[in-house]
Amino acid sequence: MIYMTLDFWGLFILISGFIIGLGAVTVIDIHGFLGRKSSYWTEATTRTHKVTKPMIWIGITLAIVGGFIFYHDSIFIGIPMLHAFMALGLILNGYFLSFKVSPFILQREKENRSGELLPSSWQKKITISLIISDILWWGGLILLVAYITQK
Repeated sequence: MIYMTLDFWGLFILISGFIIGLGAVTVIDIHGFLGRKSSYWTEATTRTHKVTKPMIWIGITLAIVGGFIFYHDSIFIGIPMLHAFMALGLILNGYFLSFKVSPFILQREKENRSGELLPSSWQKKITISLIISDILWWGGLILLVAYITQK
């Protein structure tokens, strides 16, 4: 009975992490895409990231905690192992976005330049990072569905 309870709560926490994290990623991705050529959306993205950034970290944390609980018998085998590597990828990617990109755009905001389009070099780095993030989040969700349906 305890394992059924662990499975239930682990899966609930894991899925909650995906809902919160992937939801926030989707919002900031759409803003960022619109902000590539628009000063209005560039400024909106600067403001929006202040909300989505902590939500993404909460999502990653919940997914990791939920994964450890849900995969308690097979943490480093098959899909659970892939999820662990994907979580590491999300953490590294999140580090870049949170501690390199975010300070850069917040500094621009302090200089009253938050409406200016980002330099193309930054846009390229951010685009690559967001693609990595989308692949890891969506790929992780697909793997979770595969894991659940193979039981």
